[in-house]
Parts: sequence; C-alpha cells; structure tokens
Amino acid sequence: MNQKYQFFLQRLFYYVYGEKFFKRLAYDWKNYPSRTQIIQKIINQQKYKSYLEIGCDNDENFSKIIVDKKTGIDPLKGGTLRMTSDKFFEKNNKNFDLIFLDGLHTYEQTIKDIDNSLRYLNINGVILIHDCLPIKIWNQIVPRMYGHWNGDVWKAIVHTRTYDHTDTYTCVADHGIGIIFKRKNMNRLIIEEKDFKKLKFKHYYNNHKKFMNIISYEEIEKIFY
Repeated sequence: MNQKYQFFLQRLFYYVYGEKFFKRLAYDWKNYPSRTQIIQKIINQQKYKSYLEIGCDNDENFSKIIVDKKTGIDPLKGGTLRMTSDKFFEKNNKNFDLIFLDGLHTYEQTIKDIDNSLRYLNINGVILIHDCLPIKIWNQIVPRMYGHWNGDVWKAIVHTRTYDHTDTYTCVADHGIGIIFKRKNMNRLIIEEKDFKKLKFKHYYNNHKKFMNIISYEEIEKIFY
C-alpha cells in the first residue's frame, strides 16, 4: 500500500471516529526565523560550548550548528551516534549547555526526552524543542497521516508548564520552538486535566497562548538570566 493511499484511509477513518474540530491557526512559518538561526543565536549570545541534538535525520540542522562540542543522536541516520534517545541517556555521563529535541514527535517520547535532558543540562543551560505549534488538527494527529507532522509534542509543553522546577516558553517560529530552563517556574500553568495525552486539539486551539506561554523571537533574549 503506497503512502498516499494509506494516509487517505487513515484520514477517512479519522473523519468517522476522530475529533471533529477543523479551525486552524494563522501562523505562516516562512515569515519567521528558522530553528537553526535561533539555536545559533542563543549559542553565540550565551557563549555556550556544548550542544546535543536528538533526532538529526539528514543533518539539515545539525550540520549547520557551529559550537565547540556537538553530539547528534539518531537511530537511523545523521548526527554522530546511531542509537535511540532512550539508549543514549541510559549510557550518557556528559552535561550540555544547549539540548535540541527533534526526535519522535509524540507526547510520550517528548516528555521522556525532556525529563532525561533536564538531568544532563548544565547550570544556565537551555532545552529547545521543535514542532510545538501545529497549525491544524492534521499536523498533530498520532500516528502521522499528513504531509508535515508536528505530532502531539505540544502536550509535552503543556505538561512541563505545570512543573515547579522548569520555566517553559514557546517561541513563535519554525513550527513552534519550545524553550525550557531548569529553574523555578515563573508562570506555572494550572490546568484541570492531569492526563495530558487526553487533551484535544480544540483545547489547544482555544487556549494555545496560555497553554504554551507564547513569546516572540525578539523576546528570547529577555528570558535568559
């Protein structure tokens, strides 16, 4: 079965059994800075020396990052080490200044990667997460059934917004860049739903600025201290 036909069948099934909410956000990502620009700007401004990327694929981003020490993890291709993020964190004994997560785009794996990354983040370091702002419902459905797939990474951002020990933001750029610091939460999210996997796209659409703690690209420098 070819991929287009498989996607068609999955979408048909979803129309029948899935969430019925088809409004979309108005972000046009070509008008915003790329993840590579944001990562490099932070490295340069904060004088970071070490960089970890989870999910390198074709090295579209990893190959462009300039830093003293960089490590890339991917089970299939790209980066410097061929393994899953789970396996890497089991064996890792190094800390990093900046960790960029762009691995499997599911809530379950992303929250696991965030929690593991927090254990190996240097003081004054930062974690960035790609694909946190899906524009429409099709972008975030798991399993993937659409061209550009953000997955439900956004639910992991909502989850970390409820932590006391992390300070989490989302930058409006390149499909949404999550930004997490290991420090006191400055704007803790209070939410009734504790099973974050059950959050619906409708909840996200109607509350995304509150849920995601939205900031602009120009505001990134202000949240470092």
